[in-house]
Amino acid sequence: MTYALMRRPYLSTEAFAAAAGLHPDLISRLVALGLLEPHIDELGNRWFARAQLIRLARIRRLHAGLPLNYAAVGIVLDLLTRIDELEAQLRRRTWT
Repeated sequence: MTYALMRRPYLSTEAFAAAAGLHPDLISRLVALGLLEPHIDELGNRWFARAQLIRLARIRRLHAGLPLNYAAVGIVLDLLTRIDELEAQLRRRTWT
C-alpha cells in the first residue's frame, strides 16, 4: 500500500507539520530560526523535502534531551555537521 504522502517529492507546511506531529506555527518558527530550510516556489509557498523530517527529528531530540532553546540547538547542529565533515576528511586521508 502506498500513501499519497510518500509519492510527493515535497510536502507543504501543513503536510510536513502533520507528518511530524507538530503545529504549522512551530514549523514556521523553526524556519525563521534557520533550523529548517524549505524550498520556496515562485508564489512564496514553502515546500519541505522529506529528508527535512529526519533533520526535524534530530532537532526535537536535541531540544528534548538537553536544556537548550531552539537557537542553541542550531549551534549544536552546526557543530555536529562540522564534526561529520572533519571525520569524513580524516577517513579519506587515512585510506589514501
